Amino acid sequence: MKETEIDIQVAHRSGGNEGPEQDQLTIEEAFSQLEQLVARLEGGEASLEQSFSLYQEGMKLAQLCGQKIDGIEKQLIMVDESEETNGF
Repeated sequence: MKETEIDIQVAHRSGGNEGPEQDQLTIEEAFSQLEQLVARLEGGEASLEQSFSLYQEGMKLAQLCGQKIDGIEKQLIMVDESEETNGF
């Protein structure tokens, strides 16, 4: 993805539409976008305002990844408990 595309995505999400759109990302997509944001920040080419927007977007993506991982963990625990009660 090009830097300009990241800017467009960040600007679009910053407009208050981030909830439903981000929730539909797979964990792989969220991690990929997070990696791109980190690379952009580490590149040092962004202005202060852009860096702050990228940081905010990165925090939202990191939180989303954490939530998805927690959800998968809970599912694994339920499967494990189910197997224990069924004698597997």
